[in-house]
Amino acid sequence: MDDLTYTLRQLCQRNRDGSYNTQADRMRSLTLVARQLREAGFRQMRATSLKGKHVEALLQRWQAEGLSAGTLKNRMAHLRWWAEKVGKAGILPADNTKLGIPERRYVTNESKAKELCDRLDRITDSHVRMSLRLQAAFGLRREESIKLQPRYADRGDHIAIKGSWAKGGRDRTVLITTPEQRAVLDEAHRLAGLGSLIPSHTTYIQQRHVYDGQCKAAGMSNMHGLRHRYAQMRYEVLTGWRPPAAGGLSTVQLDSSQHLLDQQARQQISRELGHERVKVTAIYLGT
Repeated sequence: MDDLTYTLRQLCQRNRDGSYNTQADRMRSLTLVARQLREAGFRQMRATSLKGKHVEALLQRWQAEGLSAGTLKNRMAHLRWWAEKVGKAGILPADNTKLGIPERRYVTNESKAKELCDRLDRITDSHVRMSLRLQAAFGLRREESIKLQPRYADRGDHIAIKGSWAKGGRDRTVLITTPEQRAVLDEAHRLAGLGSLIPSHTTYIQQRHVYDGQCKAAGMSNMHGLRHRYAQMRYEVLTGWRPPAAGGLSTVQLDSSQHLLDQQARQQISRELGHERVKVTAIYLGT
């Protein structure tokens, strides 16, 4: 293993920011970066050696490869993390457009929402079944639904999501607004006891593999669609009409009062889903 790869791995191990998935993605991305820098002729590097010329060489390669704006933004986020941890945050502009990276395109206005329906009966693992029900009830990500500790999360009128469970390491809250949500959470209490939706003597990774295997065997794919369904249901509750992705009016068809309500609903849903930017709700709701 070369010095750059080794020191970047050390940097990642000392700074475990974000969820497990975030950390794993960062490690993979920086390992790729180290290899590509070596291929570009930078062979005597350590993590502290990062300079603007290295960023420029990587960006030129990635753009030549025709990577999507989303992929470029993710890789730049990992480079910014690296630069910050070695005290060189200033070598990268905060605005990606200054680097020639276009804005990410989100919208399709095609609904990706999914419901559990009767396929849930095909899931034989009780913890996986409960994780899926929590995803549907609260719009949780897969990792959050597996790591959720009902005893910690349940605050009466809302649930609290720990940053260590969530993408980007951000704490958030999700309101409990329906009897169905309360019923699911009460059942999760009884199943998990003082722990999480990871069975005792099982690691998160092991349970995630069980989750994926059970979903595949049951013919249930892309269960992130449960999160889309949650967002669309919340939008209809908050506004009184369906979102564009579910057959409702597009944003250009709304009058001024409806447009204001649309924006307020999107802000609320963005917070509940754990996103920093309201525009990301277009993925779930359409425009």
